[in-house]
Amino acid sequence: MLKRKASHVLAALFFFNSFFAINTAYAEQVVVYSARIEQLIKPMFDAFTKDTGIRVRYTTDKEGALLARLKAEGKNTPADMLITADAGNLWEAARAGLLMSVNSEVLSKNIPAHLRDPENAWFGLSVRARTIVYNTRKVDPTDLSTYEDLADAKWEKRLCLRTSKKVYNQSLVAMMIAEHGEAESEKVVRGWIANLATDPLSDDTRAMEFVAAGRCDVTLVNTYYYGRLMKKDPNLPLAIFWPNQNNSGVHVNISGAGITRHSKNEKAAIKLLEYLSSKKAQNLFADVNMEYPVNPEIEPDPVVAAWGSFKQNPMNIVKAGELQTTAVKLMDRAGYR
Repeated sequence: MLKRKASHVLAALFFFNSFFAINTAYAEQVVVYSARIEQLIKPMFDAFTKDTGIRVRYTTDKEGALLARLKAEGKNTPADMLITADAGNLWEAARAGLLMSVNSEVLSKNIPAHLRDPENAWFGLSVRARTIVYNTRKVDPTDLSTYEDLADAKWEKRLCLRTSKKVYNQSLVAMMIAEHGEAESEKVVRGWIANLATDPLSDDTRAMEFVAAGRCDVTLVNTYYYGRLMKKDPNLPLAIFWPNQNNSGVHVNISGAGITRHSKNEKAAIKLLEYLSSKKAQNLFADVNMEYPVNPEIEPDPVVAAWGSFKQNPMNIVKAGELQTTAVKLMDRAGYR
């Protein structure tokens, strides 16, 4: 009888110890699915672990693959956080019910309203501006003004564009639709296509290489691509021009994050998200990829700051997601491939 009671006590102790160990394991780590590559996220995670003792496990993959994985895993997902680039991708994750709403005074203070979801499902962590880059030997910057002006006939055979397949130009057009309406935006895109010097190119770097080589005069790129290319070859005849400074402002987008709907460690995940918006992490998060801090109190890296200040478009970037399908259809109609 005593042996039986002892065995029951041992079993109970084993159960409670196992339960405690499992929950302690959850409390000690955050699992992140990230579309940003390892070299862009590991420094922030290492700093967070050093400061808090909370470990971060992460998996990196393309945006589409990570969203598909979260959908397939459902409530059994090990992921506590999703990090990805472009508001359109984050909007899609929220629309699919993959993210939870987070109420945080820290995040509300550190991240401007137009760079986070109105329902607090996701938050920007770094800013990338999509702007004009031009050949300094062939273009007088006083001839440049707006995104829309690149549709003018004076730019015929002078414009290069990245393919419409990438979300960056889809988001730019989506924000134009939100500002000007579909009909006016389609006129602009058709003008761009009429002014192309060559077929749309594979990526931003390729477009700038064409501009530098004189095969076209202007293009539209994310600023960090410009930074990487100029770091590699500072003698290229390229410069940034900030468009739309007298009206709507430069189109900006984000890399950002949200807490997964079925997070097993919600409190620690929110703590990580808040940390990523802090002064220490913002410098790491933005500087590694030559982006701008989303926290307006943080100065950008000196190299990035040297490109000059600019006015951002204050429209909430949730529109980049809400109007993405409309933008894709418009671009297709306009012959933008």
